[in-house]
Parts: sequence; structure tokens; C-alpha cells
Amino acid sequence: MTADPDTSHAAKAALRARNIAARRALSDEEKAACAQNAADFVMRLIEPAEGKVVALYSPIQGEVKVAPLAERLRAAGAKPALPKVADPQVPMHFRLWLEEDPLDKGFGGIREPDVDAPAVVPDVVIVPLSAFDRRGFRVGYGQGHYDRTLGALAREERPLTIGYAFALQEVDEVPRELHDVPLDAVVTERELIRITPRAGGLDGL
Repeated sequence: MTADPDTSHAAKAALRARNIAARRALSDEEKAACAQNAADFVMRLIEPAEGKVVALYSPIQGEVKVAPLAERLRAAGAKPALPKVADPQVPMHFRLWLEEDPLDKGFGGIREPDVDAPAVVPDVVIVPLSAFDRRGFRVGYGQGHYDRTLGALAREERPLTIGYAFALQEVDEVPRELHDVPLDAVVTERELIRITPRAGGLDGL
């Protein structure tokens, strides 16, 4: 069931604030263990990873760190990428993230690949979030970057979308709006939650 937009926005803002505070309160040891365990689940889901372009993110506000996953991906022959915001009102695009490449501060101070890094279309997108439910719906950060971007990618060849989060970010039900599209899976330090049949068979990915 979809919620009234005003009510939904207020509820999402409350969930966002609560969960960001909770994950920031985790110890460094807890955060490091989560990053390693979550990377394990992703690698199991997308194997064989060789040759796949996997879009990651630059962590902000206490998000699960992606460096351990990037290391695992490179070792498996996959190609990590990062999003780049050219205009906050249009879909993001993705550029390869080579291990030796420096990252520049982009929109909102978030680290992005250099403009000369090769542009790519991801096979898999690791999606940051502030809250999620087991239907695959998520709360982002209110800017709509991923909603616009994933919608645009779906019109071509939709990538596998995997939410990346701490288990404490799970809620019973995310307030849903008409434009919300569920993730294919969510990964935490505790488990892999498959949302769609596609996340089980990968549709030949």
C-alpha cells in the first residue's frame, strides 16, 4: 500500500535520522566486521564475478564501507565503478574505479572518479540506504539520485540492485510511494535477503 506523499516524506525523514544515528554509534570493530561479512554475501550472490561491472559508492554518514568488497571484486576479475553526479537533477553515470586512481570531491563533497576515468554501464549496483524492509523498499537520503538513475538504467538493461546496510537499519515497513521500485536483494552483516526471483537465478548475469 502506498502512503500519502506528505506523510511518507515525514516518516522517511524520521527513519533516516534514527538509523543514521544508530549506525554511527557502532564501534569501529562492529563496522569493520560488517564490511567483511557483507562483502562475503555479495560475492556469493554475483559469482562468477569475473568481467562484471559492479557499481559501488563512496560511504558517507556512517554507511557500510565498500573497500573490502572492492578488494574482493578486483581479486575475482570484476570491475568496480563509482557513480558521478554531473547535474543533481539528472541520472548519475558510472566510471571505472581503478585501485590506483585518485578520487576527487564531487557533488556534496562525495568522492568520485576523475572525469577521465572510463564510463561504464553496471551489471550490478550496490545501493546505499538509510532504512530497508524485506519487500526490498528503501529509504535513501531524500535527493532521489538512485531513484532517477536506476529508473533510467531500467529503460535499457536493468542491473541487479543490491542494498548494502547494517542489520539494524531494517524496519518492518518502509513507507512506499508510487515511484518506488524494490531492490533485487539486500545484504547485511548477518544475511543475504533475496527479494526477487532474479536475485536467485541472476537471469544469466
